[in-house]
Amino acid sequence: MIVPIMLVLFFGVVEFTNGLAAYRAVSLMAHTTSDLTSQSKSVKDSDLTNFFSASTGILYPYATSATDPNLKMSIVQLWVNSSLQARVQWAVNSDGSLAASPGTVVNIPTSLQVANTYVIYSSVVYTYVPTIGYVMNKEGVALSDFAYTRPRLSQCVFYNPPNPLPTTCPQT
Repeated sequence: MIVPIMLVLFFGVVEFTNGLAAYRAVSLMAHTTSDLTSQSKSVKDSDLTNFFSASTGILYPYATSATDPNLKMSIVQLWVNSSLQARVQWAVNSDGSLAASPGTVVNIPTSLQVANTYVIYSSVVYTYVPTIGYVMNKEGVALSDFAYTRPRLSQCVFYNPPNPLPTTCPQT
């Protein structure tokens, strides 16, 4: 009589622990993707693909590629203008699609609202599907996190820039 209860409890703890480990990996992925982007003066589509692929290695064995249907990642560069409004400069999803339209106003934490600066924003959403669906949700649990960093090597990170690099960052 106790064995079925103990088995359910055991598998519940195993699934909860795996879910917690997946959430930690999602958080680390968001920070890694943002950090890799902020260490560049300019990025091309191939660079962003490499950043997404590299950060996906953190989520192994839960997801094995950036094209996993349960995984959605994006990188966005924001310009904080003199009115302290954050506007999208460029935004790319891991599937290569546009994450947000340039010029879109977005809300950012007050601590990041520094006039005339740039911010790199990265977000990761992963649907964790438990091995044993009876203990948790069979359709999966959405795990998500995001990270903000500032460009390190220049004032902004140029996306698909001309050669040579422009001398001033766009401020629209």
